[in-house]
Amino acid sequence: MEIQIREFTNNDVIEANRIWNQVVEDGVAFPQLELLGETTGTEFFKSQSFTGLACDGDGRIVGLYILHPNNVGRCGHICNASYAVDRSARGMRVGEALVKHCIKKAGELDFRILQFNAVVATNTAALALYKKLGFVKLGVIPGGFLMKDGHYEDIIPHYYLLSRKD
Repeated sequence: MEIQIREFTNNDVIEANRIWNQVVEDGVAFPQLELLGETTGTEFFKSQSFTGLACDGDGRIVGLYILHPNNVGRCGHICNASYAVDRSARGMRVGEALVKHCIKKAGELDFRILQFNAVVATNTAALALYKKLGFVKLGVIPGGFLMKDGHYEDIIPHYYLLSRKD
């Protein structure tokens, strides 16, 4: 599948919400409990440092990512990102295209480190991708994620050192 990544616009909110809300509804990867609506979605996606949309060869949105600071002040050089891929496009390397674009964009925005706070241990596709791309595991937080079915899963924070300009 040919993938092009472009920046979110207000006109994209319905499709971006649909994909984001799929992951929230699945309840196995994102910490959010609330679904995005048109107003909250627009505000959410526009408030990020960057929201990227993955589009297939027909221009259909098949995934997205959000990129933003992980902290403030003296830790503001560390960014965080989340990725969502449409159920119909999973397994087609959309996530890999999103992560690679995100790494590049984070460097362009002068972040120095990309950190994932809560990669759920059962998210084997994400874990394999992050390993392939050179992310470093920080350890395991036992029972750090409440799954939709009510049980707790471990989370595995990761980081990636971005290219430095200094």
